[in-house]
Amino acid sequence: MKSKISPYLWSGLVMVLALALSLFIATRQKTFLEASELPYQDTSLWFMIGYFFAAVAIIVVILFILPLKKLGLFFRLLYTLLFALGVFIIVYPILPDFAAYSLAIITGVLWLFWARIWLHDLILLITLAGISAVFGFFISPWTFMIFMLVISVYDVLAVRFGLMIWMADKLSASASLPAFIFPKLTGDWRINLKKIQVGELRKEEPAKREYTILGGGDIGFPLMLSVSVFFEDGLPGAILVGAFALVGLMGAFLIQKIWLKGKPMPALPPIAFLSLIGFVIAYYFLK
Repeated sequence: MKSKISPYLWSGLVMVLALALSLFIATRQKTFLEASELPYQDTSLWFMIGYFFAAVAIIVVILFILPLKKLGLFFRLLYTLLFALGVFIIVYPILPDFAAYSLAIITGVLWLFWARIWLHDLILLITLAGISAVFGFFISPWTFMIFMLVISVYDVLAVRFGLMIWMADKLSASASLPAFIFPKLTGDWRINLKKIQVGELRKEEPAKREYTILGGGDIGFPLMLSVSVFFEDGLPGAILVGAFALVGLMGAFLIQKIWLKGKPMPALPPIAFLSLIGFVIAYYFLK
């Protein structure tokens, strides 16, 4: 049976829920930071750009060198740690230490050995919200906005020359795809993550594809920008930036469906462009 909610609406719902969760955690973080009088430090733009491209280069080398079996083990352990960290960030302010650590470990182990699509999407959402809520404090909105625009250019080039598709193929083959997966069939939400192969999806006609893939960065980057705006300009500006990012995400789906006829496209450029509009409005009119 087909899902009553389309993959496009699932994507929008994920964006809204992740934004709400990240801003909720950010409000608690703000109270803690104000009480501890921790000095604000803006991360250097060049450091962020250098770190990002260094990480991409390292991942490409690892994907190229390691055989599939070792590749799967490496990335699955890496994502297990990241997912455990994301859950820990969310629950630590509201649970006792022992309970927070235990829940984080259980989540990581559960994903490692029982990675169903619905569980993967839920844990990824929580992780992105938690990490964005923390690191958004250390980056100024203007710095992160420029960073998003730079990464958008990379996104376009990486898709155009096949790098992004090649990386997604390798990561999906290792059952460690850092992306949201939205099945068309309701029963497919219970399918193991190992059965999702991006390469096979690309061979199918768009109308016949059983899954829609949305990169985690397409949600994580606007979340971090919204949190950054929250710490500097307040909640209304953060919500406005998030709303414009949501419009950009929906616009990316429309572009892919109408103009590209289902071909792969980077969603970050329209998200970043609309986020910039929302940020400028928030910066000049909501202060």
